[in-house]
Amino acid sequence: MLKNRVRFGFAMLALWLGTAVITPAGASPAASQETKANQNLVREVRHQLLLLPYYSVFDNLAFKVDGDHVTLEGQVSNPTLKHDAEGVVKSIEGVSGVTNNIEALPTSPMDEQLRRALYRAIYGDPSLSKYGWSAMPSIHIIVKNGHVTLEGVVDSETDKNLAGIRANTVPNVFEVKNNLVVKSSR
Repeated sequence: MLKNRVRFGFAMLALWLGTAVITPAGASPAASQETKANQNLVREVRHQLLLLPYYSVFDNLAFKVDGDHVTLEGQVSNPTLKHDAEGVVKSIEGVSGVTNNIEALPTSPMDEQLRRALYRAIYGDPSLSKYGWSAMPSIHIIVKNGHVTLEGVVDSETDKNLAGIRANTVPNVFEVKNNLVVKSSR
């Protein structure tokens, strides 16, 4: 059984790089078909989650596929998004079960203000504004009780550090965890 973990910060990177099917020497055609079916399931789950209407830059969705079972993970600022994500994944052909481990972040006026301020601080920077041009910006801002986590993919270590610095300049932020990943240059 193949296990896959997909973070949506990597979704655009994976789509940009494409996917390659690598079959080990001596592998049976059945194993190759299982791998292809698993890749198709991963692609469809990613696609359906990206299409969720309330999925935004303030949410972080991830999933693991184990055979025909999908485990959802991450954090969402809108509690209905947790149930919507589970619903769309359950409706995908080939999914036998879904475990929903998505955390619905507490609703707080202070956290809402921080989200807006962090968005302006990060995406308002001329060097980082390019990450906000796509339909789903690649830097996700997760705020929980004043604690901030940055998730996603950036082009360089400089951009990663700059995003962290910009987030740390926002008043009333207790802590910034910078989980941004630098896209590897191929």
